[in-house]
Amino acid sequence: MTQQKTWSQRFESALHPAIARFNASIGFDIELIEYDITGSIAHAKMLAKTGIISKQEGEQLVAGLEQIRQEYRLGEFNPGIDAEDIHFAVEHRLTQLVGDAGKKLHTARSRNDQVGTDTRLYLRDQITQIRSQLREFQGVLFNLAADNVETLIPGYTHLQRAQPVSLAHHLLAYFQMVQRDWERLGEIYKRVNISPLGSGALAGTTFPIDRHYTAELLNFDGVYANSMDGVSDRDFAIEFLSASSIIMVHLSRLAEEIILWSSQEFGFVTLLDTCATGSSIMPQKKNPDVPELVRGKTGRVFGHLQGMLVLMKGLPLAYNKDLQDDKEALFDSVKTVKGCLEAMTILLSEGLEFRTSRLAQAVAEDFSNATDVADYLAARGVPFREAYNLVGKVVKTSLAAGKLLKDLSLEEWKELHPAFESDIYDAIAPSQVVAARNSYGGTGFDQVRQALQAAQSQLSGD
Repeated sequence: MTQQKTWSQRFESALHPAIARFNASIGFDIELIEYDITGSIAHAKMLAKTGIISKQEGEQLVAGLEQIRQEYRLGEFNPGIDAEDIHFAVEHRLTQLVGDAGKKLHTARSRNDQVGTDTRLYLRDQITQIRSQLREFQGVLFNLAADNVETLIPGYTHLQRAQPVSLAHHLLAYFQMVQRDWERLGEIYKRVNISPLGSGALAGTTFPIDRHYTAELLNFDGVYANSMDGVSDRDFAIEFLSASSIIMVHLSRLAEEIILWSSQEFGFVTLLDTCATGSSIMPQKKNPDVPELVRGKTGRVFGHLQGMLVLMKGLPLAYNKDLQDDKEALFDSVKTVKGCLEAMTILLSEGLEFRTSRLAQAVAEDFSNATDVADYLAARGVPFREAYNLVGKVVKTSLAAGKLLKDLSLEEWKELHPAFESDIYDAIAPSQVVAARNSYGGTGFDQVRQALQAAQSQLSGD
């Protein structure tokens, strides 16, 4: 049995049902329906403005398209697989509503430039929404940082205790990562916001269209200068998936830290019941499901980026059916990024608490102040490398004796080097270790407060 729909008189028979299903994109590109309608309205207005169709026909097309929009919103328009794709479905319904005028909508347009326009309209909206979510996420990071300027947390390199830092400084590092994400999407938006409409199938059209008029109606910043590039370009999609992957990298890194911090071994945060689950067999457990899911979903977005790169790498100009597969990658990445941003925003704002007493204990029970001992000597004229070696020696002997640096007597310090005085104890106190790092961009409390002021300016600088 074959499907009875044919494309033109060029074809003598219809598609095999299995091939029709394989060929159809209506199952996912219905996501574009309102963007398709918006683009078609602009196209209809342009056709009427240029005299390609009559003013009355243009008005009929616009009214019919708006009716389809309302039908869809009310759940009354639900095209199935017979429609093949959303573009055909809308055009078919339009013809039912307005008659022969509906058959003129596709004049001077191909599905190639039509779908390119729809995709850009969709992605333009999604970028705006994701940037708004990024700002909200930054706001949560900012508030947590503002509340924890003088809260100390161990800083790590190689996941080994390195130097204590302000918890605010740690959180503001993620704030700056997200700032780059926000800026990056803004730059990509500019390249998304170029209209391919009017490129036709690949070579333009013989009709006297006005591409700049449709671009203006759709709030595009400009039009593609080359029609072949207009219908085949997916650089903007690759860029978006790349930016999405970087967003997920940042979310996943923070998620991994929260997973570690919530473990019994670290104990830096407590997960609240609103954002944690239990075990089906171990009643004592509280699982960090939110950050684990974010960490897991990161690979999903990476995969879409890789898939898009592979999809594009061998395509000759101009449009190829392969490009139908760009949409599911975009749709799923948008959904994943937005969902993960929402979940992490909730987690940080109302799903965890920092255990400040445990953090204070953590920064006082290690040798992360060793560099400050070397700096202490260097400030008193001892060459830094010599001071470095001396401190390495005292750390070694202290470990053997089961002592921390703060436990050494002044006599023991002076045996190490006569430059040591009683103020060494103040110099190696965790709060002073942090406060002393007052170089620009450092973790010193004064620098952190300045960083918060700068962050506040960034938040209000849309």
